[in-house]
Amino acid sequence: NRTIGVDERYNRTMSASPAASPAAPPCPVCRAPDTRSFMTVRDRTYRRCPGCLATFLIPEQLPSPEEERRRYDQHNNSLADARYVSFLRRLADPVLEKAGRADHGPLRGLDFGSGPEPVLAEIIRAQGHAVACYDPFYAPDPTLLASAGRYDFITCCEVAEHLHDPAGEFERLAKLLRPGGILGIMTEFQTEDERFARWYYREDRTHVVFYREETLRKLAARLDMAIEIPRRNVALLQAGSVARE
Repeated sequence: NRTIGVDERYNRTMSASPAASPAAPPCPVCRAPDTRSFMTVRDRTYRRCPGCLATFLIPEQLPSPEEERRRYDQHNNSLADARYVSFLRRLADPVLEKAGRADHGPLRGLDFGSGPEPVLAEIIRAQGHAVACYDPFYAPDPTLLASAGRYDFITCCEVAEHLHDPAGEFERLAKLLRPGGILGIMTEFQTEDERFARWYYREDRTHVVFYREETLRKLAARLDMAIEIPRRNVALLQAGSVARE
């Protein structure tokens, strides 16, 4: 987030009434029906869930698959980029530490939303673990999402903010985990509302849902998963029993 001052160019609206609009869209993270008007920035209108505190773009303004693909094709990430690798390790390291087997055997994981260059998967494979890659645009293999209880961990790195139906997607991912398995989410947490209009993270037009720590804690509770926030912008959700054979 970047600090902002008052700027009359922005038409900011905050709901003063506790009542929800009858036509209000439900929260895409927790399904709560009573979302409130939050802010309009230029041509984009956002709502806020008072329950989980998610901020989201209204459904009518979500980008099309074609718009998303054009944006993702601009990504230029590489295993040769040391700074990018260091950034990804902020998620990979705590996920592997938390998901590690008692026998220290190799893990089986899924990188959900791997993108055009699956650098995160390569980082984890280099440590001796098996990682499948799923991406609706670049690696659309539905069989990877078909069997319950098959993965020790799932990484969701800089993906959660793009999801049009995060509630449905996270429900599906949770079912794919083995008992004690880890769902690792990295996304930039929203902080002060006063910074939202000029927040660089908001300015990416494919970023449509924004989370706070509390949002992810509510998500974990909804999925009946334990949660840990090991570092800024990273959440580890753990499925069911942690017992391993």
